Formats: sequence, structure tokens, C-alpha cells
Amino acid sequence: MRAVSYYMIVKPIKEKKTLAGLDITDSIDTENRYIKAEVISAGDLVPETLNKGCIIYYDKHAGHVITKDDVAYKVIQVKDVVIVE
Repeated sequence: MRAVSYYMIVKPIKEKKTLAGLDITDSIDTENRYIKAEVISAGDLVPETLNKGCIIYYDKHAGHVITKDDVAYKVIQVKDVVIVE
């Protein structure tokens, strides 16, 4: 699976969040606007600073989900990336 143009394939990193001992799910977490993810593939027009294996944060409303081998990936555009770790 390979991204093209300005698109990137990322795998969201699930972080366990708790509040007063209770687990907070992603659907309840409305405070955070950005999602942490690992870059799986970057298109040929994506800057080299966003290569495979980079950890990024992107807008949670961006892109769409694709599933391969029972693993959910997100396809986003480079403009949706806000932070590179």
C-alpha cells in the first residue's frame, strides 16, 4: 500500500486516557483536536521531513479510514499535519 501525490497513509496511535481512574474513549474526548499517528506511507509530493516512521499529529476531522488486513489506517493530506515529533 503506497500513498500518492500530497496524500499520506497513517496509523493512529491509541493512547490510554484516564480521568479520576475512569478510561476516556476517543468518542468522549472532545478536548483534544489532534490525533497522534505514525506515518506508514507518504506520497511523492510530501516533504521529506514527513517520511515513513515519523510520529505526527493531525486534525481529527481530516481524511478517511481504509482497512487492510484488519488494521484501520487513515488517509490524510499533508496540509492536515500540524506537528512532527
